[in-house]
Amino acid sequence: MLIFWAVLGGFLLDAVFGDPVWLLHPVVLMGRCITALEKRLRAALPKTPQGELAGGCIVAAVLPLGTLAVTGLSCWGASKIHPLLGLVLQMFWCAQALAARDLVRESMNVYRELQRGDLPAARKAVARIVGRDTQNLTADGVTKAAVETVAENASDGVIAPLLYMLIGGAPLALTYKAINTMDSMLGYKNERYLYFGRCAAKLDDAANWLPSRLAALLWVCAAALTGSSAAGAWHIWRRDRCNHASPNSAQTESACAGALGVQLAGPAYYFGEYYDKPTIGDPLRPVEPQDILRADRMMYAESTLALALGLAVRALFVFGL
Repeated sequence: MLIFWAVLGGFLLDAVFGDPVWLLHPVVLMGRCITALEKRLRAALPKTPQGELAGGCIVAAVLPLGTLAVTGLSCWGASKIHPLLGLVLQMFWCAQALAARDLVRESMNVYRELQRGDLPAARKAVARIVGRDTQNLTADGVTKAAVETVAENASDGVIAPLLYMLIGGAPLALTYKAINTMDSMLGYKNERYLYFGRCAAKLDDAANWLPSRLAALLWVCAAALTGSSAAGAWHIWRRDRCNHASPNSAQTESACAGALGVQLAGPAYYFGEYYDKPTIGDPLRPVEPQDILRADRMMYAESTLALALGLAVRALFVFGL
């Protein structure tokens, strides 16, 4: 039952406190490890496609396995000292593996600047949570970017780590975060990372394949629970869930677009380079700042639903029912 209570406690801690800015987050440490490994491997291996591919594969193996070993041994050692200490450590790390509260906080910053009519400030706020270039976005573009981020991160920032912690506690959840962090830092199809980041990107695709689809189905349920269009979410998810270069990113984005009745995605600039991405959803109405609030509500609803279902399944397995 330790994992049951650790997941429940971690979910509540994240919902109440999020990630305090003064507290060192494991993802920061993971990022430093990735940077150090990349620097050393690029210096040691041949500067050829094969050499870069090998270096990237080494990073993609070392970081997740190292994270699993360190966190697993730490939790085991803490529980040996005292079971309560083991529970507290797992609960703390479960909270850090989740990002629901911070996702809402950051998206609400964008919403408030849009409501004030301060477009430059809204662009700066949304730049904190998206990877695209934001300096030339219109108000609609800023709103779309915020909504898309809430939808996409509902999968890899909440549902995926929640699924992995339900299976293997905090160590497995943080191992997933290591994989996701590698993809965020290395998984670009540009000159620098086309080969070096390929293993990290493929590993992230595999780790998110099931969680992203579960998240999309939960989003359809969340749409019904929050007054949005569940039928629209289902229809657009079925139609547009593959409208992305990643096999996973459009899963929740399409469900969100259908639930709101707006069109998301489309062409964007990344690091000054234009990408002609397909659109997701139908423009049944113009996007508006209130859609950020609606997306946040659906994200919280699907997260709570995932927690309830996951804990119920976990309890059934524990009690052999």
